[in-house]
Amino acid sequence: MRPTLAILSFLLCHTLSAQNLTGIESVEFDAINHRFLVGNGNNIVEVDASGSPIAVFTGDSPKADYGMEVIGSTLFTIVGSSVRAYDLATGDQLSSITITGASFLNGMAADGANRVWVTDFGGLKIYELDYTDLANPSYTTVVSNTGITPNGICYDEANNRLVFVAWSGTSSDITAVSLIDYATSTLVANASLNSIDGIDNDSEGNYYLASWAPQRITKYAPDFSVSEVITVAGGLNNAADIAYAEEIDTLLIPNSGNNTVRIIGFQTSDITNVDGSKSELSCFPNPVTENSVLTFVTLQSGLVKVEVLDMQGKIVHELLTENLPAAKHRIVVGELPIASGSYVWRVQTIGSEMTQAFVKQ
Repeated sequence: MRPTLAILSFLLCHTLSAQNLTGIESVEFDAINHRFLVGNGNNIVEVDASGSPIAVFTGDSPKADYGMEVIGSTLFTIVGSSVRAYDLATGDQLSSITITGASFLNGMAADGANRVWVTDFGGLKIYELDYTDLANPSYTTVVSNTGITPNGICYDEANNRLVFVAWSGTSSDITAVSLIDYATSTLVANASLNSIDGIDNDSEGNYYLASWAPQRITKYAPDFSVSEVITVAGGLNNAADIAYAEEIDTLLIPNSGNNTVRIIGFQTSDITNVDGSKSELSCFPNPVTENSVLTFVTLQSGLVKVEVLDMQGKIVHELLTENLPAAKHRIVVGELPIASGSYVWRVQTIGSEMTQAFVKQ
């Protein structure tokens, strides 16, 4: 007897309502089916634009312990010491390959065609997997000693290289791997970021790094000068294997510390009228909605305070107090914990104070 549509709908809704995010590490955008997939403990879950789970990715028990990558209609995931490939349409496992002697497979990158790279966090290695034959992949060790603890990794097509970040150290390095001879070179030594977990790049060659100390996303220009610091009202919490979805110009952030996902669209909420050569403050959209972003520029590094004042000048919320580099700064303020009404942003930096009125809906 075949179940009726009503019964199937009931079962599906029941499953989704009971599904909570747990043990998350990675997130990927499935462009073909226009969905966000999150590695979620023993399964993979689809979340909506607010980060709420809406469906379980089913099939041959797909899961992702750490890194994930999408190439066309195939999802690649790290499961223990193996790398698995799943059909995005059905969830069926297409292949699985074990990396013999791997210590702790962690980060993953892909070239969009048939190559996948994974970092070995514990073994200080980088492996290259060849999926020319999807059902029968092979692998080689392309970096036998990274010298630093490798975590997140991404593919840089324009420069024919990989770029990976280091976890350990008081200030972590950013390192390139040439895909001509697999030689490594330091792009940024002592990046003033500790415990860097994830990295990805956009279509313009900018890089986004997720660090735990401080808790932030740091955007680097293609020449690896700091161009922007991104924080979130309510805070990030141990952002892990981030992903930049170029197809929709959106940054995906899995917070492993509290099992939440933040999805930040740059196309619809970007601020284009802020000049990085002078101190300037802007919020868009205003009135503040869930998509609003506060942007300002610091011309020198130092302590920065961002506060919300009521119309009588009283501080009602302290948004940020932190040492920040000289750069453009973006704060996603959609979840600002204040009541509806009229307020003033106040940004205090070394030698300057900027204010701007806004409305919270």
